[in-house]
Amino acid sequence: MPFSLPAGGRLAALALSLTVALGSAAAADAAPPFGPQAPQNPATAANGTATMHGDSASSGTTPHPGPGTSAVKYSRTALASACPTVVVGSDGYVITLCTSIFGQTPTVHLLDPATGADLASLALPKGSLFGGVYAYLDNADRLVVVDGNNNLVRVGHHRTDSGWTLRTEQSTPLGDAVPAGDNIVGLTPDWQGRVWFATSGGVIGTVDTGTGAVRAISTGEGVQNSISTVPGRTAVATDHALYLLSAGPDGTPVVDWRAPYDRGPARKPGQLSWGTGTTPSFFGPGSGTEYVTIVDNAAPHGNLLVYRADGGPDPICRIPVLTQYARSGTEDAVIASGRSVFVTNTYGYPYPALPEGAPASQPSSANFDGGLSRIDVDAEGTGCSVVWNSPVKSAALPRLSLADGKIYTVSVTGPTGSAGLNTFAQYHHSVIDPATGAQLASSYLGIGLVYNPLQMRGTATPDGTLYQGTETGVVRISRR
Repeated sequence: MPFSLPAGGRLAALALSLTVALGSAAAADAAPPFGPQAPQNPATAANGTATMHGDSASSGTTPHPGPGTSAVKYSRTALASACPTVVVGSDGYVITLCTSIFGQTPTVHLLDPATGADLASLALPKGSLFGGVYAYLDNADRLVVVDGNNNLVRVGHHRTDSGWTLRTEQSTPLGDAVPAGDNIVGLTPDWQGRVWFATSGGVIGTVDTGTGAVRAISTGEGVQNSISTVPGRTAVATDHALYLLSAGPDGTPVVDWRAPYDRGPARKPGQLSWGTGTTPSFFGPGSGTEYVTIVDNAAPHGNLLVYRADGGPDPICRIPVLTQYARSGTEDAVIASGRSVFVTNTYGYPYPALPEGAPASQPSSANFDGGLSRIDVDAEGTGCSVVWNSPVKSAALPRLSLADGKIYTVSVTGPTGSAGLNTFAQYHHSVIDPATGAQLASSYLGIGLVYNPLQMRGTATPDGTLYQGTETGVVRISRR
């Protein structure tokens, strides 16, 4: 999920009323437990805390519990930045990659795990907004990101006599692999330690940071979301097709299969590009890697597409989602675990700005209805069915805890037009039952742009504290 930046702020409060439209009770009863976890990538920090989407498979899950359904306490760290990537090192320290509101400079911040206070920061050379979106934490607790000069850098954090400091510990130039005017969008390592990348112009490549070797191919199609890896496989979704790739002997990407999808007649309101809004997610009930999924951009409703990773370009299911509304679409990566996929509706969500070159949406605007759907793959792996639809209006990417069996997000009530989200809309820490879609708890956080999560995903730490990036910083939510 890419993002952009905005303006506003003020006060009010409202309770969320909600009714859940349940699908087949039998389907819900037949569903196996969620999981297993995606395989642990040896090149990243621990699953759940390594990437925006939790792990290199982009499962949207965490092995850690969330704050639960009882009363919570929260604090806000003001950083004057939108902070989409929040990761956690093995030492418990929180690292976030943000884009400053003024100047749109990508900046790494180190936060105190006890209080959320900003301990140190490091500004990186400015490039595209996407340089301030996707990054990951490696197995040495270093944030890996591409800076505005097209260098792949690793940023470490260290305690000194005068306090904490952040510094670049490794820099690898990508050279001519990234054409002039292009920019890196997706970034993730494979099991051999190569770093895969994708550019907005459709270049897919690998980097060996030990030797400096860069190998790349061009698809000729745009990429506006991150990319995902599991053992032996990398998934990239362009604005025309889903690609499954592997690496050749010298690291050059090899297309194993390409699956075109319905990109719809135009960009939808509430999406940032004309095509899928989802990062590909691997999941499955056995190894956690059997399937790979995206949501297309078909009209009037997007379709969930599920493929066998070791199969080919024909999906095992193509099913309309979020059909409780007249029209739907999503800019959010899904949650995918076991045989279940959870899809969030962002149709009509008023992003304050769009990526450069984004075409006009059709229609030009729409109401933001929100809502979530759960879809299960059948036990035979030959089809899919909708289990439930929920009206919860999520303003963030939800995350599923495999530890406590709950979905965590930030919901919004009140006015949700482009002005309302940043002025009088109220934001709530919300807990959802993945078995039924029912909202189990809702705790008021605040109002206006300082609490607007801009459809970004929160990250849970091992002690159950949740860090949620917002339009202006990070909110720390914990049990009272």
